[in-house]
Amino acid sequence: MTRSPFFPKFSDLPAELPIFPLAGAVVMPGVQLPLNIFETRYLNLVSDALASDHLLGMIQPTSETLMDEVPALHRIGCAGRITSYSETSDGRVILVLTGICRFQIKREIESHKGYRRAAVDWERFAADCHDNAETIADREGFLTSLKSYCKLRGVEVPWDDIEKMADADLTNLLCAHLPLSPEDKQALIETISTGERAALMRGLLDMASASSMYVAEHRH
Repeated sequence: MTRSPFFPKFSDLPAELPIFPLAGAVVMPGVQLPLNIFETRYLNLVSDALASDHLLGMIQPTSETLMDEVPALHRIGCAGRITSYSETSDGRVILVLTGICRFQIKREIESHKGYRRAAVDWERFAADCHDNAETIADREGFLTSLKSYCKLRGVEVPWDDIEKMADADLTNLLCAHLPLSPEDKQALIETISTGERAALMRGLLDMASASSMYVAEHRH
């Protein structure tokens, strides 16, 4: 991942973050995530972020409390920087968030203008802010599993681009954008090293492919 000159240094990451809880939506370092913001509290969050450091923390609610008025949050998320945005005539903000570094919530702090905030710790994920030369142990096998999964699930992938990507960038991109369950995405973003995350992802892809084949066979 080539870091943007607009990204903060690791030592400059803030001790507190505004939090955007959203199931199934994760961002990873170097990965872009488009967001459509329309709720007043999150419009407030975006406005405040744009007025300061452009940072916000994406994190998933726990599945058990998803329907609660104030759902519990997983402890691990990823901060992103608002790298582009536009305002619509009907009062929405369309933005692109680019992942910077994962974090661990230490505790929630007082909410502000309706949105949640947290004191966070970055230390476990310091490598997210540095060049990552980690590799996938069996890249060819990993891509074979990915191709099988995408074929069975009807996922369109730009294979020429995928083949050229560095291993860390590839696993981060797939973690954010493959149609995996929120629980699977959470397990992936909590896995620190690229090699271990790729191994976990391959296992998840193989299980999903096997499940799809089983369902297809029993329809006939």
